[in-house]
Amino acid sequence: MSVETVKMSSKGQVVIPQDIREGLHAGEGTVFAVVGSRDTVVLKKIKTPSRDDLIRELGVIARRGKKRLQAKGIDESDIPEIVEKCRRK
Repeated sequence: MSVETVKMSSKGQVVIPQDIREGLHAGEGTVFAVVGSRDTVVLKKIKTPSRDDLIRELGVIARRGKKRLQAKGIDESDIPEIVEKCRRK
């Protein structure tokens, strides 16, 4: 773990030292969650999924949903009626 000292600018900006950025594989546009508590600030790198990752994950969700519907005996043509019943409630 690296520990370095940095100074905040008048605009509230803090530079993450290069060796730490390289260790995190953090480049321009990297997204971080920022958590502050008393005298502590924590930056957590957030991995943003690629378009292909999102499409792949949505495909997995769709297949699981289709299997669940089939297991319950629900057909795609039944969906509009089910939605209408839920909206009336």
